[in-house]
Amino acid sequence: MLGGKRWPLDLGGREAAVAVLSMGNPHAVQTVADVDSAPVTAEGPLIERHRRFPQRVNAGYMQVLGRTRIRLRVWERGAGETLACGTGACAAVVAGIREGLLEDSVEVDTRGGRLTIRWRGGDNPVLMTGPAVSVFEGEIEIER
Repeated sequence: MLGGKRWPLDLGGREAAVAVLSMGNPHAVQTVADVDSAPVTAEGPLIERHRRFPQRVNAGYMQVLGRTRIRLRVWERGAGETLACGTGACAAVVAGIREGLLEDSVEVDTRGGRLTIRWRGGDNPVLMTGPAVSVFEGEIEIER
């Protein structure tokens, strides 16, 4: 986030206030009342390709359940909505901590599972823990 402030984004009739930060890739995180009813598929593409982000951005929708738990949905640039996004979870937690909404260790519930994100502020690393599971297996034939 730049100076801890949110950027206003005009989404063609609605203004979204997003925390903008990088976890090695760009994220725009907004706080919503309920991730289930958040306009992820309608507005995610608008945020991803917004003129303020010439190289596109991941759009995160964070619902704060308490100081140590959030729910999250992410529209990933170039991929659409995903079941889980590790960098998106890190970005959401850092934004929430910077805004005084969250403690330094937060459980993040995504549609793909739960992650734990820890950040003690400043130059400290953002740490992520959670299960690693196989979700797809396949084969492809390549013509020569």
